[in-house]
Amino acid sequence: MKINLNVVLILLFALISGNILAQYDITAEEIIKRADEKVRGKTNTSTLEMQIIRPTWKRSVTMKSWGRGMDYSMTYITAPAKDKGQVFMKRKTEMWNWMPSISRMIKIPASMMSQGWMGSDYTNDDILKESSIVHDYNHKIVGEEKVEGFDTYKIEMIPKEEAAVVWGKIYKWISKDDEYIQVKSEYYDEDDELVKSDFAYDFKKMDGRLIPTRIEIIPADEEGKKTVLYIQDIKFDVDLPESFFSQQKMKKIR
Repeated sequence: MKINLNVVLILLFALISGNILAQYDITAEEIIKRADEKVRGKTNTSTLEMQIIRPTWKRSVTMKSWGRGMDYSMTYITAPAKDKGQVFMKRKTEMWNWMPSISRMIKIPASMMSQGWMGSDYTNDDILKESSIVHDYNHKIVGEEKVEGFDTYKIEMIPKEEAAVVWGKIYKWISKDDEYIQVKSEYYDEDDELVKSDFAYDFKKMDGRLIPTRIEIIPADEEGKKTVLYIQDIKFDVDLPESFFSQQKMKKIR
């Protein structure tokens, strides 16, 4: 009997592909969801410091932050003095900024989405589109790698056709253990050029969860530039109703 080599190759490829997919007991989307929930909880409140580092200068911003899931967050700036009292709020697809020095509430427009938040390498769009990391991308486990001592899943995220997102592709490395720690990320533009990376360090137990307490965001091809976020304290699953995230609260929060 004559054996068709092409048919054999197709069947062999299908078998190998099936075995590769079968070795994972969890989907890429579920890994992303668990990794995100790990650092947020259902709700959270935290104290943070952000250092914006440039070749010739460095600036530090300290803040208090409150979050409810991926759709609601509020941040109160505590230093430096010239920015103290500013409040930023995200409600689903909107971002607002309360500036007490001029008693003005500003809705951040789409034209400012690509600008760095507080002059950092973390953009307004990064903050606004946090929820899209699950809903607007197709997720796929494309490999396993050891990163910073962690055995990780490498997950490729390609935007869905109808998704209004900035990134052409994202890779995330998330630990394979039950901690689901996001160790590293890479963000690419539509031309498949690396735009920036972020790295997690200094893992500590905070409120019963092992989380990174230092996160570095490094732009590609911009030597000497980076933003470092330090988590000084965080509490999870606190009493924080949706009504907390209002313009009225922005003017009163301390």
